[in-house]
Amino acid sequence: MDELLELGVNVANFDIVDNGEQHEYLLFQKVDVTSREQVEAAVVATVERFGTIDAVVNNAGINIPRLLIDLKDPYGKYELDDATFDKIIMINQKGLYLVSQAVGRILVEKKNGVIINMASEAGLEGSERQSAYAATKAAVYSYTRSWAKELGKHNVRVVGIAPGIMEATGLRTLAYEEALGYTRGKTVDEIRAGYASTSTTPLGRSGKLSEVADLVAYYISDRASYITGITTNVAGGKTRG
Repeated sequence: MDELLELGVNVANFDIVDNGEQHEYLLFQKVDVTSREQVEAAVVATVERFGTIDAVVNNAGINIPRLLIDLKDPYGKYELDDATFDKIIMINQKGLYLVSQAVGRILVEKKNGVIINMASEAGLEGSERQSAYAATKAAVYSYTRSWAKELGKHNVRVVGIAPGIMEATGLRTLAYEEALGYTRGKTVDEIRAGYASTSTTPLGRSGKLSEVADLVAYYISDRASYITGITTNVAGGKTRG
């Protein structure tokens, strides 16, 4: 978001949490992306503020590590249950669909624009003990390809970005680390120590959020005007092989 603001782009930030940031070119809207009413109202407010919408970045997402079967504690706290499954699906898939549809109506009408979907390497490779999350990100790849075919005739591009191991963010909460540690048989301290390991990344370091933002800026620019239907890894060369 900051990188786009620095480029002089008007930004509407839809989030469930208000970080208090105010800016002449920034419109914050408190939005639950699983609510059609809230999404559509926020889109209307954005158009009223800035006149139109040219691009959307579907970045809302959640990951709750869970085991499919927990032999140590069947039906316990860290075994996948319906409520956890539904929450992950609702945010990562339904939220993406609702925002894309609401903004997509504007882009199709003006016959110009781009939808950018945040996927994950886990969507292609799978992720042990994080199967529900990985499955939603696999769906993002398919939505990206399918919507690119569907909306291309209206000059609307749809692309994806799949970050790899990135620098620390606020998403690494204690609850997340405890769940990840339990499902992997490690302590929280061991999980935190593992963040520094880059042995599986050929470039030998974690990615920077600014490097993802740079790709977003490129995708929404006219320099990417003939690129659609693909998802690009920002992962330092990290793959299964």
